[in-house]
Amino acid sequence: MRRDEPLLPKPEWVRVPMPSGPVYADLRSRLKVSSLHTVCQEALCPNMGECWAQGTATIMLLGEVCTRGCRFCNVKTGNPRGVVDLEESARVAGEIIESRLKYVVLTCVDRDDLPDGGAFVFADTVRRLKAGRPELRVETLISDYRGSLESLRTVVESGPDVVAHNVECARRLTPEVRDPRASFDQSLALLRRVKELDSTRLSKSSIMVGLGETFEEVLESARELRAAGVDIVTFGQYLRPSAKHLPVRRYWHPDEFKALEAGARALGFLYVASGVFVRSSYRAAELFLHQHLESRDAAPGTATKTEGGKKDKDKHGPA
Repeated sequence: MRRDEPLLPKPEWVRVPMPSGPVYADLRSRLKVSSLHTVCQEALCPNMGECWAQGTATIMLLGEVCTRGCRFCNVKTGNPRGVVDLEESARVAGEIIESRLKYVVLTCVDRDDLPDGGAFVFADTVRRLKAGRPELRVETLISDYRGSLESLRTVVESGPDVVAHNVECARRLTPEVRDPRASFDQSLALLRRVKELDSTRLSKSSIMVGLGETFEEVLESARELRAAGVDIVTFGQYLRPSAKHLPVRRYWHPDEFKALEAGARALGFLYVASGVFVRSSYRAAELFLHQHLESRDAAPGTATKTEGGKKDKDKHGPA
């Protein structure tokens, strides 16, 4: 897979509407004033307008410089040298609590320069959000923490509604697509441990296509995710952010995404989102998760694990 391969012409189904709407405008203004970063902006996500307008957003914690250099990602790479904004969690939580968001995804750059990978910032932000707006649904899209169980435990015990981690691509392509410090097996182990730490916690992962994989390879990777207890999986088309990144080897047709969705649903996932513009943080999946969690919490006798590991009635109010 060479980066100097000629660009494939985009087919007619790869078109993105311009973002607009009052909720989008309000969130954009808040982010600008508070100097918060979103992966929507940093990664040039094609769904930014749709998601923001419908009350969902993905906030990027721990700065904007990543210690890893995955070959598909548009986020800046460098060495933050252990620098952490200790006021970030309070600032992020404050802005989100005051916003019109209903579902927020907290993600981050990889911070291999920190002993716990930055897990403590995730945990502090989740706790502040849940204390300030108990009805807000919070998803944490985390790094692999180099396999650290304690870092993962820190995040899980803070009480997010969903814990997500992306394997990013089919197993065979991992060495070509992701940073050498990441591996398919390391990601799979982390996702499996989410359920070992808390069997009630929903887990989620995502796979990009268009990098040279086959249909069978993607479905086999999804099968491994399901065997690890993953509840939600999303599939989307890789779109090259710049000439410096890996080229698109093929644009999958919408019918192929439908077939992939059917194949993944047959594996027993709670929910599958599959389409050209589907990303790990995708409004349709988040809407499903929001409704699923509301229904589960409203059921008589429903109990969820609290931070201390005991069972309590869920105190979340209506959305």
